[in-house]
Amino acid sequence: MGSVSLNVASSRRGGRRGLACLCSPALLNLLVLLSLLSTNLLALLAFLSPRAHPTLPSSSSNLSSSAISAQVAAIAREIDATRLVPHGGASLPPELLLFLSPHALPLGRDARTGLTHMPASVAHACFRSPPTLALLSAFATYTPRASCPRNATLLQHRLISKGCEPLPRRRCLSRGPRAPLPSSNMGVDSRRWVKPRHDHEFLIDDVLRLAAAASAKIRIGLDVAGGAANFAARMRERGVTVVTTVLDNAGKPMNEFVAARGLFPLLLSPAHRFPFYDGVFDLVHVGTTALDEGGAPALGQAGTEEALEFFMFDADRVLRAGGLLWIDSYICHSEERRQVVVRLIGRFGYKKLKWVTGEKAGTGSSKSSMYLSAVLQKPARG
Repeated sequence: MGSVSLNVASSRRGGRRGLACLCSPALLNLLVLLSLLSTNLLALLAFLSPRAHPTLPSSSSNLSSSAISAQVAAIAREIDATRLVPHGGASLPPELLLFLSPHALPLGRDARTGLTHMPASVAHACFRSPPTLALLSAFATYTPRASCPRNATLLQHRLISKGCEPLPRRRCLSRGPRAPLPSSNMGVDSRRWVKPRHDHEFLIDDVLRLAAAASAKIRIGLDVAGGAANFAARMRERGVTVVTTVLDNAGKPMNEFVAARGLFPLLLSPAHRFPFYDGVFDLVHVGTTALDEGGAPALGQAGTEEALEFFMFDADRVLRAGGLLWIDSYICHSEERRQVVVRLIGRFGYKKLKWVTGEKAGTGSSKSSMYLSAVLQKPARG
């Protein structure tokens, strides 16, 4: 037994000497150095190796950048397409070609859109057919910095009536009024909207009372296809400013006549998009013929149902929430046409403040027709 105890004690003393050797300061320093080197080496390998699975935020950013780049490229392609002048651009007047050519941006490439040139603003309808293009060429044929041709106003009216809006700008001097304004006042009617003439014709004072009862304050309005601006004149007497869209008719200087009355004429066909910001008018007054002319490819032709929709949606766009849409004595050539208009109005969700429909008897050999008059209030939409 004594020999066993001695052997065990001897082995323990030998183990302590081995541990002391392993835990020496030199060996510990070597281990720390190897650990640091291996850690740095692994970090370097991880940094240099390609990422097999990118993180979600980086992926989303790449997708967003790709979408923006694709959209900018599409815009650039569309602008490049507008540089092509159809129907043989070589035969166009030099002034028209100069206006149609893209002009370089003064500060170079735009960082947001990637564009380097700004294209001209001319309606595609101007190039729709050879006759329209011939009118446009005649309109753009002039001597730069001299007086404009005498037929410029007539050509302008014919182009706008064919939907060629906007027209190109020109570098010629206007001649001013074409002739003294006639003393006949060109269609001024002092009775309409003031004294009753028909059951389907509303009076201005009645409509303003309806507006007050519906908490709709009327300060500024738009009269579509307002002719001699009689409606605007009557509304001015009641403290309401009205902009009137006017086209010269059969050579009559309607725009000059409206301006001579101290009213605001806007040279615009009903088929053109209203050049106003959304929701700026308290009142939109749609005259007798505006609904038919509003979407027609040329004035005097009845518009299709889709074209009528475009017109109504644009009228709704410029009317503020709570404002009034006044459809004034619209004469429908058939009951079917009246139903089309009624269904379209119903889609907007307007509140009917006043609504009158019926049949208007014909005179002589003319057939009877349907009429519609309405005062509607635009709802607030979320």
